[in-house]
Amino acid sequence: MNLENITDHLKAYKQHDQIIDAANFVISSFGLEHENFAGFGFRPELEPNKMLLTAEGEIGGMQMVMIPRNLFDFDLNLVVNMLAHEMLHVRQKAPENLVEDKNEREFQAYYEMLFHKIFPNVPEVSDFHKKFFGEKALEYYRRMGEHSELQQKYVQEKLEIEELISSVTQ
Repeated sequence: MNLENITDHLKAYKQHDQIIDAANFVISSFGLEHENFAGFGFRPELEPNKMLLTAEGEIGGMQMVMIPRNLFDFDLNLVVNMLAHEMLHVRQKAPENLVEDKNEREFQAYYEMLFHKIFPNVPEVSDFHKKFFGEKALEYYRRMGEHSELQQKYVQEKLEIEELISSVTQ
């Protein structure tokens, strides 16, 4: 299904205030499903031009993704990337994939938003958002600890991110 068809479906869901159904539709349309996903719930909206999504649940347990009701007021490519970020957290917190370090989870999720290696059907975001997400990834990389084993594990990905940021800011 192409983005235009998906957008049409999402408009219909939105008109009927079926936001959870719309979010589930996006998950299935872009191949983001995972057996550790417990479903969607609503969280309070931030300002009209900001959104926050979270994956909530005990590490090793089922994860619920909390979304704002105004999720589909934002650019579809951005929304899909934000959902992919949280669905990666759902996978990371599954018993068979446990990534216990929060900095590592966040680094992996922001990296995925830039390169779509796990979720190849996710569309690219604007250069502005690539730079923003890249900088967030590097922030979590720094938090792993200077010259730590964890940083060494992701040195190649860090270089890829720096190269991407450089290419979109020239």
